[in-house]
Parts: sequence; structure tokens; C-alpha cells
Amino acid sequence: MNFILASASPRRADLLKQAGIPFEVVVPSVSEEVREEGSPEEKVRLVAEKKAFAVAGKLKNGFVVAADTAVLAEGRILGKPGDSREAFQMLRLLAGRRHEVLTGLVVCDTAAGRYKSGVKKTSVWLKKLTDRQIRAYVASGEPMDKAGAYGIQGRAALFIEKINGCYSNVVGLPLGLLYELTTSLDIPLWLNGRDGEHAE
Repeated sequence: MNFILASASPRRADLLKQAGIPFEVVVPSVSEEVREEGSPEEKVRLVAEKKAFAVAGKLKNGFVVAADTAVLAEGRILGKPGDSREAFQMLRLLAGRRHEVLTGLVVCDTAAGRYKSGVKKTSVWLKKLTDRQIRAYVASGEPMDKAGAYGIQGRAALFIEKINGCYSNVVGLPLGLLYELTTSLDIPLWLNGRDGEHAE
């Protein structure tokens, strides 16, 4: 059996490839909306579960990995910006401040009918940014498909003051937590000894 990444995110795919984990991509067709009540941690976990179960329900044998990432700043949950104006406002909020990156992660063993889930939190501090710097970054297009409107593995690496916690969590897939969940399900990460093959 192979790993199935239930995500269209190229960053998550890159992380699995870097870790040498063989996988295929199956993009779930689900809404990322969840009920308003509940903690931010619960919300990212629930969305990750929705993604995982949407794919796992169609498979008899496979290990499904799904994640959902959000940014928590000043009491607000920031997902992906809807447009460049929203991206600008998000970055203005984050600049010069600490925020938290939360990722809900789910691993399903479809053959055994079991799954495990967890949430990882990383603290990130962005440097102070001028409106001109923010506009230039937004104009690059990089913020548009990323929670909190920035990509730590891209141009926004220049804006990072420091992080406290898991770097891969900020990218969108906490590899340490993935290891913990697969271990608890007795799933070997390297199923056949091959370096991370990726089939679209």
C-alpha cells in the first residue's frame, strides 16, 4: 500500500518528497468551512479530517494523509486570502508581531479502518514591514494560496525574524507529527525502501 496525500498543495508534496516518503496525490473535493464554535486547534483538525475522510471513503487499501493550516493572529484565524487586498491586510496585521501557525494533521489506515489526528503549533515572528514592501510582496503573487498570505519557504523567508517550533509545520505539513501518528498506527513511513516517488 502507498501513501495518499489528500491535498493539492505543492509545498506538502515537496515535504513528503524531501522526507523520502513514496506517495500519490488525490485532491479531496470538500468545503473547508466548519462550525463557528470551537477552538482554532479544533477547527484545523476538523477540516483535516474532512479532507482525509473524503479520500479515504473511496479507497479500500491505502494510507491517507491530510492537513489543514491556519494562522492565528490577534485573536483572528487567517486562512488563504481571497484577493490581493485581503493579502495586504493580513500581512499588515502580521508585520512586526508574533503569530501562531496551526496545522491539523490526519493519517488514515483505510484497510484497518483506523485513523489518528493531531495539531501542531509553531510561533512565528515577522519583521516590521512598510506598506511598500507588503505591496511588492503581494504583487509577486506568492501570498495568494497560503494561509496568512505568506510562504516561509519562498520570498517571505526574508521577512522572518524567528520561529519557535516546527519549521515544516509553517510550510504546511508537520513531519514530526506525521512520524508520531504513523508510528502510533504501526505504519512504516518508507514502505518499500524507495526514495519519495510521486505520482500525480
